[in-house]
Amino acid sequence: MRRRTVTALAGLLPLILSTALSTSPAAADAAGSRAVPLTELTVVSEQVASGLRRPVAITGLPDGRMLIAEKDGTVRSYHPDTGLAADPVLDLTARIEATDNERGLLGITPAPDFTRTGMLYVSYTSKPAGELTLARLPLGAPDRLQVLLTQPHADYGNHNGGQVAFGREGYLYWSTGDGGYANDPYKSGQDLGTLLGKIVRIDVSRACGTKPYCVPASNPFVRTPGARPEIWVYGLRNPWRFSLDPADNSLWIGDVGQGLVEEIDHIRPWQGGANLGWSCREGSPVFDPEQCKPGVRYVDPVFEYEHYMTEGCSVTGGVVYRGSVTPEARGTYIASDYCNTLAYAVRPTAAGGYETATIGTFPTQPTAFGTDVHGELYVLSDYPGWLNKVRFARVPAADN
Repeated sequence: MRRRTVTALAGLLPLILSTALSTSPAAADAAGSRAVPLTELTVVSEQVASGLRRPVAITGLPDGRMLIAEKDGTVRSYHPDTGLAADPVLDLTARIEATDNERGLLGITPAPDFTRTGMLYVSYTSKPAGELTLARLPLGAPDRLQVLLTQPHADYGNHNGGQVAFGREGYLYWSTGDGGYANDPYKSGQDLGTLLGKIVRIDVSRACGTKPYCVPASNPFVRTPGARPEIWVYGLRNPWRFSLDPADNSLWIGDVGQGLVEEIDHIRPWQGGANLGWSCREGSPVFDPEQCKPGVRYVDPVFEYEHYMTEGCSVTGGVVYRGSVTPEARGTYIASDYCNTLAYAVRPTAAGGYETATIGTFPTQPTAFGTDVHGELYVLSDYPGWLNKVRFARVPAADN
């Protein structure tokens, strides 16, 4: 049985956690431009496509299309004018180990110069042993796939992470889980010598030595003996979905908890090297005291919720809304949970804290959020195979 010392958590939702972070330009913009409190907003979902096979990742292209990764290794294209294309635009099934529930094609994002190159970056679990793999290839050309970085992950099928995204500075970020099973069996979260339980940041615009990428000199552990220099932040359990806010390049992470707490973390650009706590902590409660080291600073979640209070099971990290259709919601981070489907809204305040609210629900089994070229929001539903467009509506103050 695992050992756990649980600190008291608030019994009411939403749970607001104070932080000592200073206000970013994005927070000031959000605070200055909003017309209503979060509690006066609600989400409204419209199904725009169906027939997808376990859609798990979504990204927007400059030409208005949305690319949707299906777990088995196929990629489908959706355009609001023409709908969901019947045939995949990319098929990687021959490369991908997808037999376990959490293995498969896990992430997809276009290169910053996609309009010129057509290059995509993908993450997946590869055959035969489920190795975590980061690769790139031109859209529609699977024979030209180039593997960039791998991490062994053979023993257990769960906790693969898998999100990929480019930051505003042009670096590629990739998330990995802690190795699987439960209780952090390899103690990966606090181990800087492995890529498991981390978010990686690399420069894919050039090669260094035998590697098809370079490690940015500003990465926090480039001069730390025994540490993997690719690591940007650590102490994660299963960061299934993260995103980067285009306004300030801050990192928003939905880290899946074990059985007590689901958490959302917000890492500013100057917080490279942040330790998010796993498996010393699960969210803010202590999980395994033996993994807690004296003098180590752990970064608190900005939002967390308990399973038994919400019937949640697995946080689905989302995105910061930067669209123009609903100015009142601009600067708001939106996330959900695979089981309870609640719409969690988190927004930095000008005072340096966070405003949070639950603002409705999403369709069943939300697996990923994405935005189109205009910054408007979409969400995927797993087994139903749905794509839904999300908009915001006003709730009269008297109804709150």
